[in-house]
Amino acid sequence: METPLLIHIEGSRPPGRSCPAGPGFPGYENIHVGVQRKDGPGEVIGLHPGDAPGARWTLECTASEDADGVAVRGPYVQNRLGGRFVYLSWGTVDADGLFTMFRRAKLMFADVDPAVLAAAVRARHLTARLPLSDAGARPLCARVRPPVVEWSAAAPGRP
Repeated sequence: METPLLIHIEGSRPPGRSCPAGPGFPGYENIHVGVQRKDGPGEVIGLHPGDAPGARWTLECTASEDADGVAVRGPYVQNRLGGRFVYLSWGTVDADGLFTMFRRAKLMFADVDPAVLAAAVRARHLTARLPLSDAGARPLCARVRPPVVEWSAAAPGRP
């Protein structure tokens, strides 16, 4: 049986609209972040500029029990080897509004404490809170694990 589940992602400390070049990073201008549609690297929703005070997304998903525990599904939930996850995609936006991705952060459901995930299914809310920049003040990328991302069964605005 599938249960409706709202995934809330709350990002703080964005890197800015312009990021200078650095080791392994060529630098970019007019950067934005959004959530990537499943199997659609060019389809990103909820774009926020890199100099916004923060960013929030709410994704309508479902959760159900399977052999591996709780399976989260939805149009923005990726499913690859290693599990299900959500991509936060970083890219530039040109004068015509075209988004071109250059980096992604991966929020893995396997990294959510099983007790928190079970409580989230009961509450029908799973919230991820994370900074949007890394220690070098560049866009956060790669697999983002606790304690960098904090997962809770609370709805936004609740502890």
